Amino acid sequence: MVMTRGKLMQLIDTASIEAAMKQAEHRTSGEICVSVSRFFWGDVRSVAEKAFSRLLVAKTTQRNGVLFFVVPARRKFVILGDRGINEKVGPHFWSGVVHVMAERFSKVDFTGGIVLGIEHVGAQLALHFPVDADTDVNELPDKVDFA
Repeated sequence: MVMTRGKLMQLIDTASIEAAMKQAEHRTSGEICVSVSRFFWGDVRSVAEKAFSRLLVAKTTQRNGVLFFVVPARRKFVILGDRGINEKVGPHFWSGVVHVMAERFSKVDFTGGIVLGIEHVGAQLALHFPVDADTDVNELPDKVDFA
């Protein structure tokens, strides 16, 4: 299935996702990125890892960045957390986030799935990396990336 940028933008409500990112980051020093990709053949995780690098998710001061990499045409996604957040939460947490997102994706509700994932991750980031309003800096853009 060929997925143009326009079709992707019809499936994904960027305003809702970006609002969820800003709301989550308002409570934490952590950073959340979302990248939405067109259909491609190959391993989704390896492409997600390249996006993680390209979007500089590993360059946050506390290494507490998280990337949601979504391929709607394949109904596949990968969530990558940097070292700081991975040291605080275990694999059980990530599998729980995957479960709630996959349930929404199965109903072709990509926006709802991503927003739920952001809310779950944002709560853990706020718990482990609370915001300090005096020193907090938004280290990564709060815009959905269309790869």
